[in-house]
This record gives sequence, C-alpha cells and structure tokens, in this order.
Amino acid sequence: MSLAARPSNFGTRFHNFLYRQLHLNFVYKAFTTHDLGAAIGGIRALGIRGCAISMPFKEACIPYLDELDASATGISSVNTIVNTKGRLKAYNTDYTAVTELLRSNGIPTSAKFALRGSGGMAKAVACALRDLGFTDGVILARNEATGGPLAQQYGFGWKAELGSEKPALLINATPVGMAGAAEASQLSFSEDRVQEAEFIFDVVALPAETPFIRLATSLGKKTISGAAVSALQAVEQFVLYTGVRPDTTLVEKAAAFART
Repeated sequence: MSLAARPSNFGTRFHNFLYRQLHLNFVYKAFTTHDLGAAIGGIRALGIRGCAISMPFKEACIPYLDELDASATGISSVNTIVNTKGRLKAYNTDYTAVTELLRSNGIPTSAKFALRGSGGMAKAVACALRDLGFTDGVILARNEATGGPLAQQYGFGWKAELGSEKPALLINATPVGMAGAAEASQLSFSEDRVQEAEFIFDVVALPAETPFIRLATSLGKKTISGAAVSALQAVEQFVLYTGVRPDTTLVEKAAAFART
C-alpha cells in the first residue's frame, strides 16, 4: 500500500504489473489519511507487508515505527515501511534513486547547485549531494527554521531566495508543479535562471513532465524528472517487499505501463 496527501496511480500500476508478471501473491493499493498514527497502526495490526510513504508524511510517520534503516536514519525521513511479523522497519529508497540518477547523468560534483525545499525529499537530495561530493550549493527555503538546519546538517548554505546567483544545477524538491497542488502550473525557478543553468532536476513525479521540466526541455537543458526518481525508488521498494529483483527489461515495461 501507499500513503500520500495526493495518491497517484503510478505506484499502484507499477507494483501490481510486476506482481502479475512474476506471479506473486501481492496487491498494491494507494490511500490518503487524516489519522496517520491509526493508519500506521493498521499496517501492523492487519499484517500488511509494506507501505510507501509520500508527502507530507515522510517525517511525521517516524514516531510510529520500530526501527530505521541506515538509509532513513541519516536523513530522518522515510519513504518505505516494511512489516516483518508486526515489527515496522523504515527505509528511504528516494536517497538511493537520487544518488544513482545524479551519478548516471554525469553531473560533475564541481557544479554549483541550488536545491529548493526543506522537507523529507529535500533531505534525501541534500544527503545524496553531500555523499557524492558536491560542496558548492545552497538550500532555498523561505522558512529559515527548517531550511537553515538542513543546510547546516549537510554543509551547504541557506537562502530564502536565489537572488542573483546562477547555479549550473537547479533542483526542485517542493510541490511546485505537482498535479493537484495550488502551484501546479507554476515554475519552481524563474525562466531566466533555467536559461542560465545546465542541469535541471525536478523530483515531482506527477505529472511526468512538470512545467519546470517542460521549459528546461524546450531550452535544450539536460533534465532529470521525478518520474525517473519514482521508477527507481519503486524498484527498490519492490525488492524490500518481496525479496525479488526484477530484471531491467521487466522494470522498463512496468514503468511504461504505470505512466499510461
């Protein structure tokens, strides 16, 4: 199952496609909730094998869990819960996916970056940037109470707004551009800044092509989409839930099916 403020069909279609193809006795459902503690308790009480966690529950769910994997401990943010005989262990496969995408897309660690956001996904991205060796960057968050400590934790600067800086890598880890959000049609960075950047990374997975990604693509920038993050992290969740790692061809088919 999954818990999110705005449940999408991607995870449901992705996981259920693989369950059918691999003849596994699982079913995946997406939910939202207004009582997070009760929802997490239900995972334990009903013997649900696992649960994906999305905004805005990635940090709020932690007090209800029994154990954090190292991938979640360092970030204090969760996107996956695995239930083993009533014991709930949390992981963060977003971190794994972001790390792999930054590395595989050949973005030099010398590139100056600006990361907008200070929530759970921003933490995963900031940790990945630091662990890969990025040192020249800034966390953009209007709320200094969250943005400042995040920047300090990972050794980066903090600013409320980008101002005149011109980073080569722009990363959005906020709901700006997300389908159904109040800012669904907005850009997370100005068009001028996108024009001046080399690399664009938007963690928003729905829609697959956000206004930010659409603009960057039209300008010929190298882009990483939230859809790519979603697919990679979903594979790691699938392995945690089932103990089975599907081959690359099957994963590509599942991702294509999930996006239709």
